[in-house]
Amino acid sequence: MKMIPGKTLFDDNNPDIGNPERPGEKCNDRKKEATPLERLKNLEEKIAAVVERVKALKEEKTSLERKIRELESTLDEKNQVVESLTAEKTSIKTQVEELLTELETIEL
Repeated sequence: MKMIPGKTLFDDNNPDIGNPERPGEKCNDRKKEATPLERLKNLEEKIAAVVERVKALKEEKTSLERKIRELESTLDEKNQVVESLTAEKTSIKTQVEELLTELETIEL
């Protein structure tokens, strides 16, 4: 719908005024133009749809944030396991090196 300068969304379309873009032509096709109440109803429906979409997006955001927290927790647990295994590996490496050193002294 093209906005006409000086008119608002709620102004009636007066068929006696004519089309300002085409002087001399009368607006006889009122069925094509929505009444202010129809336009208001249409706007209300669009707003309701937007509100529902916002609610759905908020719920999705909450769900995704919860999933992120769960994954971060799992990642922290895995990192602790990796650190533990790395420490254990270092300990075993040290023990093996000590055993190899002992073996070298026995062979001499």
